[in-house]
Amino acid sequence: MNQMLCNIDAVIFDLDGSLVDSMWMWRAIDIEYLGRFGIPLPENLQAKIEGMSFTETANYFKETFGIPDSTEKIKDDWNRMAWDKYTHQVPLKPGIPEFLEGCKRNGILLGIATSNSRQLVENIARVHNLKDYFSCIMTGCDVARGKPFPDIYLAVAERLRVSPDRCLVFEDILPGIQAGLNAGMKVCAVEDAYSTCDREKKQALADYYIEDYRGLFAPCLERMTV
Repeated sequence: MNQMLCNIDAVIFDLDGSLVDSMWMWRAIDIEYLGRFGIPLPENLQAKIEGMSFTETANYFKETFGIPDSTEKIKDDWNRMAWDKYTHQVPLKPGIPEFLEGCKRNGILLGIATSNSRQLVENIARVHNLKDYFSCIMTGCDVARGKPFPDIYLAVAERLRVSPDRCLVFEDILPGIQAGLNAGMKVCAVEDAYSTCDREKKQALADYYIEDYRGLFAPCLERMTV
């Protein structure tokens, strides 16, 4: 019987790589976007921008690569480039529908804490019929600091009216895992092809580690008798 959900009142998901299988897509978008300006993709780009909010990432591109467009136009372009892929090519992580339904049945609140744009996360929730499950969706642009700072996770917990130590976070990258831990929450690292090279670090840093969500939800006896 899985113990992760014992004494947990809220589960908070990162989006890309944790809730949906989409991390591969952003590298393709970065290649295409920078290619418009004749700029090759730096091999260390993803490591540099991990955990940044959508706005922070747009500012980084503008300053680092000398993009002449405004930050808002950069974000609008990314939203347009990503939307078709999110709609037609990005699936939920295996086992997510059953896990969300299990949480709902047992009164566990659900939230999303993502570095992505609000426009995209709202559209993704609509495409996959997730809106009825999540009581709170927040983005990195809603708080002062991006991951690995705890701001977004603390903000979601506050919105859900749940103490941080009663929250369980699902994250796929190291800055996100650290953000959840910095918020005083339990953190489960999620397997993702994008971060395979960090698997051992993720396993060592997080409280738990899963390959996917299939068969994960099993309410523990302690929770049912509290």
